[in-house]
Amino acid sequence: MPYVQCNGADLYYEDHGEGQPIIFLHGVMCGLRFFEPQLASLSNEYRTVAVDFRGHGRSEKTELGHTVAQYARDLHTFLKQRDLEEVVMVGWSMGAFVSWDYVNQFGTERIRGLVDIDIEASRFQWDDYDYGLTDLVGLKDTLALVQEDQTSFIQRLTEQVFSNPTTEMRTLQVDETSRTPTPIKSAILFDALTRDYRAVLPEIDVPMLVCAGGDETRGTGTVEAVRHVTDLVPDATFELFENCGHCPPIEQPERFNRVVSQFINSL
Repeated sequence: MPYVQCNGADLYYEDHGEGQPIIFLHGVMCGLRFFEPQLASLSNEYRTVAVDFRGHGRSEKTELGHTVAQYARDLHTFLKQRDLEEVVMVGWSMGAFVSWDYVNQFGTERIRGLVDIDIEASRFQWDDYDYGLTDLVGLKDTLALVQEDQTSFIQRLTEQVFSNPTTEMRTLQVDETSRTPTPIKSAILFDALTRDYRAVLPEIDVPMLVCAGGDETRGTGTVEAVRHVTDLVPDATFELFENCGHCPPIEQPERFNRVVSQFINSL
């Protein structure tokens, strides 16, 4: 299996096809397997690349470095080592945070476009923000569940991610989430759930496609929360996936692939 060392962590990655490079960035406690329909199908037309963040999937379970900012630094090293330029970054959930943190730290010199898959500018309920999903009490309860009842936590996560989870989706969620050790889960969950990119998004100077699932189960008003990202980014378009939850790449892969392809061809 291919690995590359980035900032002291051995990261597992996959690299398929040729042409315009697309790099897929997975969500918290997940892995690149959530992009298997894209890595397989879109590689007929593009170069499809995906990497497991440190502590996730088949990458090294390092003791340190489990912040969105460090994942972005690892991504920067990965792009340089693989000589990837003019990439389209496709970030699902926390993966979009990683792409935005990358832009904040390193700019858009290597980026041609961005895709945000169903994530808000922030998940936290700040006093001056109308779209947060969790407050301090909710965050505390989530972290307690992670430490005390892994089975219930993964079951709750599965119901939140997928609109109508199939047996295959449930198996994928259990398998991938279980690969991330509990201390790493707690560290990255706290960091990701308190990130705030409202000041970063207006500075993004490349086109962005913003995708939202119409059947969100993570809380009320989340479609509008995702749509709000479109309002903050200077050059952004919005795509709604009806009858879909938090994960269009898995729940509606054919349509998602078509939408991403159309976005890339428009650049």
